[in-house]
Amino acid sequence: MADPSSYRPKPGQIPDSPGVYKFRDEHRRVIYVGKAKNLRQRLANYFQDLAGLHPRTRTMVTTAASVEWTVVSTEVEALQLEYSWIKEFDPRFNVKYRDDKSYPYLAVTLNEEFPRVQVMRGAKKKGVRYFGPYGHAWAIRETVDLMLRVFPVRTCSAGVFKNAERTGRPCLLGYIGKCSAPCVGRVTPEEHRELAEDFCSFMTGRTGTYIRRLEKDMTQAAEEMEYERAARLRDDAEALKRAMEKSAVVLADATDADLIAVAEDELEAAVQIFHVRGGRVRGQRGWVTDKVEAVDTSGLVEHALQQLYGEESGDSVPKEVLVPALPEDPDAVSQWLADRRGSQVSLRIPQRGDKKDLMGTVQRNAQQALGLHKTRRASDLTTRSRALEEIAEALGLDTAPLRVECFDISHLQGDDVVASMVVFEDGLARKSEYRRFQIKGFEGQDDVRSMHEVIGRRFKRYLQEKERTGEWEDSPAPTGPVPAPAHATTPPGPDGPTADGARPPAHGSTPPPAGTAEPAAPEPVSVREEPREDDGRPKRFAYPPQLVVVDGGQPQVAAAKRALDELGIDDIAVCGLAKRLEEVWLPDDDDPVVLPRSSEGLYLLQRIRDEAHRFAITYQRAKRAKRIRSSPLDDVPGLGETRKQALIKHFGSVKKLRQATIDEICEVPGIGRRTAESVAVAFAAAAPAAPAVNTATGEIIEDDDGGDRT
Repeated sequence: MADPSSYRPKPGQIPDSPGVYKFRDEHRRVIYVGKAKNLRQRLANYFQDLAGLHPRTRTMVTTAASVEWTVVSTEVEALQLEYSWIKEFDPRFNVKYRDDKSYPYLAVTLNEEFPRVQVMRGAKKKGVRYFGPYGHAWAIRETVDLMLRVFPVRTCSAGVFKNAERTGRPCLLGYIGKCSAPCVGRVTPEEHRELAEDFCSFMTGRTGTYIRRLEKDMTQAAEEMEYERAARLRDDAEALKRAMEKSAVVLADATDADLIAVAEDELEAAVQIFHVRGGRVRGQRGWVTDKVEAVDTSGLVEHALQQLYGEESGDSVPKEVLVPALPEDPDAVSQWLADRRGSQVSLRIPQRGDKKDLMGTVQRNAQQALGLHKTRRASDLTTRSRALEEIAEALGLDTAPLRVECFDISHLQGDDVVASMVVFEDGLARKSEYRRFQIKGFEGQDDVRSMHEVIGRRFKRYLQEKERTGEWEDSPAPTGPVPAPAHATTPPGPDGPTADGARPPAHGSTPPPAGTAEPAAPEPVSVREEPREDDGRPKRFAYPPQLVVVDGGQPQVAAAKRALDELGIDDIAVCGLAKRLEEVWLPDDDDPVVLPRSSEGLYLLQRIRDEAHRFAITYQRAKRAKRIRSSPLDDVPGLGETRKQALIKHFGSVKKLRQATIDEICEVPGIGRRTAESVAVAFAAAAPAAPAVNTATGEIIEDDDGGDRT
């Protein structure tokens, strides 16, 4: 625990200008980001008597080891910079709102030639118009189904669209009148885009125009005795009215506004947001957060505004934002919102009328969300705490293992051997810390050697991070031999980054070799010599676990323990969980530890082991699929994806390309004679693909139409 007076800036050193400040811990990680109108006055508050500070503020300043600041010209710039730094550094003492789920949006892809209406989740994309968010995806689909009668916009995927375009036959929606079928040319791109824009216009609240137009056309058709057309127009108008009824009118003056309410106690806060467009509630979302910093309702509102609108622009920021309490500097926040919208934004507290009544509804939703969250978390937290205590008791640990890492090996008959590392903190998966490994020390199948290699590589990187951050001064050097670093080159996958290879080791990051007598203490490394260490981001492999779990029995546990011993690490517990009888194995013990089947500790270990297995097998299958999809064309130097596709398209299949002569290959645009010769040599060197066999009849399937089986 640091004494704040040890890093307190000298009097007069801090400017009295607006700015943003960062507190860093002893490892140079950013732990708190704040902004101030006057940096000198604000920072002075942190260096008063510790007894006078809020408990959370006191914890932060005693955890920090340094403070630095950046001066800006305006308070709006300070707000923007604070938001950017919180997003970049993810400081542990800042309030961070996180959605408890990914809310679905109704999206119209106006960035495509033929815009598509669909349900979208996740990050917003440029050129796509979004409506929502909605509580459930089925609510979006019901609304779209009603509106397609009047606005028959394309809803199919790119694959379905291209297939219909190729065959000249539209999909079912095209036949029943719920798609204008641009795939077969029933409408021009301009006409289809106009339909999509009318769809967006209706969703933004301009509903009366379209309903009146339909009713006028219906009346005219009836007067002309076109009764079938009149009936269809009547049904269209009713469909639009039903779509409107799904979002009740809450503000009679067709207001566009977002209403934000906060429910809080001493430890947590819940935020609820209602998105009102055209006087109707078009979306709802909410967050719950721990109050890890001393913050009041005004501060929670300001953080919520940053979270909501930090990545938004244009009409995504409404004209009016209603809040329960104004931020500390409402003018600066209003100006920041106006800059993002491109026009004036009103930020205020509703005082009377419909808006105040609606704010009460949002507030009740926030209270209910906080109560529900506390009920769920109390039960879950109690269970996880009991599970960790049971694991500590069964394994003879001094304290509960708050960070657990589990390793698993996966392969297919000795091919594509990979390993996974999953991390659970406080009993919950921390997927950002997951890592993947390729086994490179040997060929073939040997789970024990693979486990030894993976554990060694992971904790060798941990020792490198300790040296890089200067902790070698206070820690003894490893007493065993340290193998040379190995760095995998596999790119990140969907579940997490690859363990070694995202970047080369920093200068001076290899642990010193052990001597035969007394190991020499390594030279301290100054973090200022390594530029990356000043960025404040959490480092890979920087945090050691209290417990290492391996998927396997006594041999795998012994291999993991031997790898740790070779690195001189003796303060990390190791155990293994064998699948057959779910026994827990400890190093140097001949008999396993048997936990009761009803044990919460055993259930948690099983969940961790199963997650490691899932992560490993997902990676292994991806590698195997990539290898199976490989082609002799992959080995031709200078032949990129574009020219590969041109070759396949020209000949129709790899089989026909394999049979082509060099002169025929040269006829493909963009393929010169030297490249054609390289292609021919590559196919000549590759073994012909085995013929496909129909397992039901035993017949050999000819590939005349060109399936690529290389």
